[in-house]
Amino acid sequence: MPIIHPSSYRPPLFFKNGHLQTVYPNLFRHVTGVSYLRQRISTPDEDFLDLDWSPVGAGRVAILAHGLEGNSTRPYVLGMVRALNRRGWDAVVWNFRGCSGEPNQKARFYHSGDTEDLHTVLTCVHQRSCYKTSALIGFSLGGNVILKYLGEQAMQLNPKVRAAVVFSVPCDLAASASKMARPENTLYMKRFMRTLHEKIRAKMQRFPGEIADRGFYLMRTFKDFDERYTAPLHGFKSASDYWERASSKSFLTHIVVPTLLVNALDDPFLDLPCYPYHEAQVNPCLFLETPNAGGHVGFVSFNSCGEYWSESRTLEFLGIHA
Repeated sequence: MPIIHPSSYRPPLFFKNGHLQTVYPNLFRHVTGVSYLRQRISTPDEDFLDLDWSPVGAGRVAILAHGLEGNSTRPYVLGMVRALNRRGWDAVVWNFRGCSGEPNQKARFYHSGDTEDLHTVLTCVHQRSCYKTSALIGFSLGGNVILKYLGEQAMQLNPKVRAAVVFSVPCDLAASASKMARPENTLYMKRFMRTLHEKIRAKMQRFPGEIADRGFYLMRTFKDFDERYTAPLHGFKSASDYWERASSKSFLTHIVVPTLLVNALDDPFLDLPCYPYHEAQVNPCLFLETPNAGGHVGFVSFNSCGEYWSESRTLEFLGIHA
């Protein structure tokens, strides 16, 4: 029964609010000491993915997947990369299609269940003979992709993959979309819809007549966006079909490598079905930790090394299981 209780995370004074935990790092955290080497790889459908490497000459590597509308330069990614490098891990950040600063070449972009692109990334990384061990680390949407992939590939997973750690994962996409549609999350939704609209506009220029943004200003929720764009562009019948098939929750019991899932109980993006207690109880490889505080990809800490709890917790888990 690998449910970790109580969690070791203790929020700083005045940081026991989930919204503050969510917003503060994005506005005020500045991570230094990370530099990237970019590699562009081709996908089987003749598109491309940009990987940002931060090597220290290690024989082990961590593959990181960011959240919705994120990229390799987000503070939560940079902080994790820096912590990995300090502990003797090479790190590579997979930028989702269209998130690396250049629009991708296909009408499709990325979504919460896009495990094919993750497989392409892992195949590329594991071809490097210098790596004997790898680990997967994901945040929010990226965490959902990793969990789904680990469940799908349980019997065919590359043996170099020894462990995984994911944070703030909407493993039940329908429940998370419903939570995000609530009035208290309006500001988050406006931000997501603004950046998603920018991507749709870029697609319109490349695929005139195939993609349009007519009436986009009326869209308010993920259901609106997923029904109109995500589902048809990626082969799903509807938003509900997409949420059901792309959610990682039904794959959690199949995971066979040690995997730590950390979802804070005050995460404003997650509803009750996103806390898979039953799945953790029946799968000895799935470790579920649910701190009372932490927000969405927050877990703020103040210390001399500048590391957040999520970063030290990740390296602690990898030190045991990888």
